[in-house]
Amino acid sequence: MPVSDTRPFAAPDTIYPISNADGSPLKGTVFLKPATRHPRMTVGEYTYASAFDPPEDWAARLAPYLFDFSPERLSIGKFCQIADGVTFITASANHRYDGISSFPFAIFGGGGMEGRPSLPEPGKDTVIGHDVWIGQGAKVLPGARIGNGVIIGAGAVVAGSVADYTIVAGNPAQQIRQRFSRAEVTRLNRIAWWDWPIDDILQHEGLIMAGNVAALEAVAP
Repeated sequence: MPVSDTRPFAAPDTIYPISNADGSPLKGTVFLKPATRHPRMTVGEYTYASAFDPPEDWAARLAPYLFDFSPERLSIGKFCQIADGVTFITASANHRYDGISSFPFAIFGGGGMEGRPSLPEPGKDTVIGHDVWIGQGAKVLPGARIGNGVIIGAGAVVAGSVADYTIVAGNPAQQIRQRFSRAEVTRLNRIAWWDWPIDDILQHEGLIMAGNVAALEAVAP
């Protein structure tokens, strides 16, 4: 069981931010920024991922089609929560599907790769906002743009754009509800608590976890 005590809050460059009862690191949960080194992937501070069978390479587990040479990028914001089994299917996984065949002849030889008609054009970046919770087994499809404060239900398959502070679930993912009014979302994005110093965040943890936008606005540094 993780330790519950008065430890200082984990530093953002800590790979294993949670300890077992014996003090050993709980390797199934990592802060992704220090745990990943991928040239096409950027992750904000305090974003964590969990896995019941922790991998050696977290980037490869989460985004298996994001190669070092991929033209697209995967960008994940701060304070995101990524559950076991989540997969980001980035654009390098795509095949052409606008013609007769979708078969990627070029990757099996028969000439150079450059300009081969069986390869798709470079795809869009996948962008995940701040404070996004992605539930167990969810899949985020190429080029998705997930707003701040979004909650993605377990097993959801998400494509396209998801507006800030929306709850989505299902396959294909559908909006369940908005977490706040449009005016409140505008105020929350202006408050941007994820950019505050961590000491201020911890001081106002109760307000950040509550639903009173005006109260949080009043203490913004």
